[in-house]
Amino acid sequence: KSLGNIVSPQDVVNVNGADILRLWVVGSDYSEDLRIGPEIIKSHTDVYRRLRNTLRFLLGNLNGFEESERLPIAQMPELERWALHRLWEMDQMIRKSCDDFHFHPLFTEIHNFCAIDLSAFYFDIRKDSLYCDRASSTTRRAARTVLDEVFNCLTAWLAPFICFTAEEAWLARHPDEAPSNSVHLRTFPDIPDAWRDDTLAAKWDKVRTLRRVVTGAIELERREKRIGSSLQAHPVVTASAEDIAVFDGLDAAELFITSNADFSTEPAGDGGFSMEEVPGITVLPNQAQGEKCERCWKVLPDVGNDSEHPNVCGRCADAVNNSAS
Repeated sequence: KSLGNIVSPQDVVNVNGADILRLWVVGSDYSEDLRIGPEIIKSHTDVYRRLRNTLRFLLGNLNGFEESERLPIAQMPELERWALHRLWEMDQMIRKSCDDFHFHPLFTEIHNFCAIDLSAFYFDIRKDSLYCDRASSTTRRAARTVLDEVFNCLTAWLAPFICFTAEEAWLARHPDEAPSNSVHLRTFPDIPDAWRDDTLAAKWDKVRTLRRVVTGAIELERREKRIGSSLQAHPVVTASAEDIAVFDGLDAAELFITSNADFSTEPAGDGGFSMEEVPGITVLPNQAQGEKCERCWKVLPDVGNDSEHPNVCGRCADAVNNSAS
């Protein structure tokens, strides 16, 4: 202190807000020497921004959600059932970490769940259905049902750490219930054991591993300026029959966020992309054929088939024609 090498907590609060300081506390391993400085505060500010953006996405896409939209888990696509399984896993981990007073690894897991499982995977895939499907579609209803469950869990899990932001998010969704329904009066939601599905989780680990190679191939095409976005791609994935079978019943193009996708067991030709850490998978990132839909931006051959909506694909024409449903 006499050397002047301290950081005043009040200075951090004045500049960044109290939740950033609270993030530094929970993000620090109290079994070691605690370190703080401008760069460390900046890294926690970045973490906070990711968490806040996750809550913003949830709030935006849950606007107008009603109980009549809710779908039972038995009617949900696999991706939604995987997301509910991850909520069950997170709930188990969080309760054990709280019982053991292991708050540092607990918060790391919550952050990774938001950044990797949600923002970079589930949200990224489901944006298309949320924004472009007709309101009554099963996929969109299932996604909004899951987002509602994620919101209820995340606000409760984050409330002890970023108390002001969690309260702000909760009351933004339930403004008529303030102040009697504060997020800080809630307990952690009880997650049904029926959401647990270890077999499905193992399958989706394989799906995500193969998807990493496709994503890598598309990112290379974007860096080389051969395509502008993943929706301009039509990847052909060469893999074993066993790896391909993992995608049975799934829409690979939806999961890859491309306009189309194909699989082959035949050896890939020149120009294929592969990753050493994922052997046996090669991707030819071909360009999608067709016209660009002005609504969903996919490149599809059926754009223009609907004379009333000549600039959109069949799915989007259906959504526009049934915009009230």
